[in-house]
Amino acid sequence: MTLDDFKKSVANDEAPSADLKDALKALWHDAKGEWERAHVLCQSAGNADGDWVHAYLHRVEGDLSNASYWYNRSGKARFDGSLESEWASIVEALLGKE
Repeated sequence: MTLDDFKKSVANDEAPSADLKDALKALWHDAKGEWERAHVLCQSAGNADGDWVHAYLHRVEGDLSNASYWYNRSGKARFDGSLESEWASIVEALLGKE
């Protein structure tokens, strides 16, 4: 799956693909405006990818101190660009692991 395919799924599908890992499902739900559902999914991932998405979601929320904690846990540096750019870069990175 490519980033464009993922974006098309967000635009056209009622649910993310069951084959996606929880961190990607969380980003899918975030793009649909379902922050709470995204938050639950990234917490349930139980790995560094979930922690990375968790950090991003707290950045979306505007809670930068909490986001910093989760970036640290994920081993990723805090992203300084736009939220849209960060979302796309995380999706691409995680799709590359699929």
